[in-house]
Amino acid sequence: MALHTAFTELAGVQHPVVLAPMGGCAGGALAAAVSNAGGLGLVGGGRADLEWCQEQVSLLAERTDRPWGIGFLTWALSQPTLEGILERGPAAVMLSFGDPGPFAGTVLQAGVLLVIQVTDLEEARRAVDVGADVVVAQGTEAGGHGGRRSTLPFVPAVVDMVAPAPVLAAGGIADGRGLAAALALGAGGALVGTRFEASQESLVGPEVVKAIVEGTGDETLRSGVLDIALGNSWPARYPGRSLRNPFLDQWRGREDELALDQEALTGYRAGVSHGDPSLQPVWAGEAVDLIDDVPPAGDIVAQLVQGAEQVLRSLAPAGG
Repeated sequence: MALHTAFTELAGVQHPVVLAPMGGCAGGALAAAVSNAGGLGLVGGGRADLEWCQEQVSLLAERTDRPWGIGFLTWALSQPTLEGILERGPAAVMLSFGDPGPFAGTVLQAGVLLVIQVTDLEEARRAVDVGADVVVAQGTEAGGHGGRRSTLPFVPAVVDMVAPAPVLAAGGIADGRGLAAALALGAGGALVGTRFEASQESLVGPEVVKAIVEGTGDETLRSGVLDIALGNSWPARYPGRSLRNPFLDQWRGREDELALDQEALTGYRAGVSHGDPSLQPVWAGEAVDLIDDVPPAGDIVAQLVQGAEQVLRSLAPAGG
């Protein structure tokens, strides 16, 4: 059973699996591995450091001739960085967390697929208005930063709103069952993050990988505490989901107080810089329960696809 969808046809890829462009995790090697396996690898452009992005894109280009892309935090992106990356020939650019309007035209004029991630229906309407080719409906189960809508009801609502543009489901998807569920909801594929954090090509450190493999979804929560502690300038409407740690538990619900406590902030940042594992931020989604190994990213793509095919085959009518 081949999982051909409107997204795979549009993006020119074999499988409806897309690497979430996670900053600090999805570098050129990981993106290339996903693309080589038939998915769409997206470099995590993060806060749009052009030099770093170009280094990772160069690494990617050395390792694959398949379609690839890059994702940016819209609130941190600049036109020079976007134009510099577009010169490198990506197949897709993904914009997340902020108004995509100032950058959408630049991407579309370059003939590159414009992928916009949304966390509520207002953002979905805006994505359509600016001409998104693909919309990512991100549920709150996702690791890292996001919104409040749950994946299961949110994805079909976005599918209905943005049709005929393909939708990618994101949030809580880490195995073939999740990919099959995304397709059943009307999505054309899945954007997968946390599962790829625990891969051999991931840029995250071994202590983070270990925490993901050993962690459970019950231990994750969405909060602004770690952004305040780290001095991150993330928009407050997008708190981050991470594994709990003692510092987060201590300050959860006391964010305003934490922002004014210079001693606590200095102590936390010093602990992180010295590698204290009890303080290390581990951005992870609720599907962390399903992750218990650290395979090559290409194997993860194959497992997702094969698992989804098996589920869908089991649901097909006898003789169908």
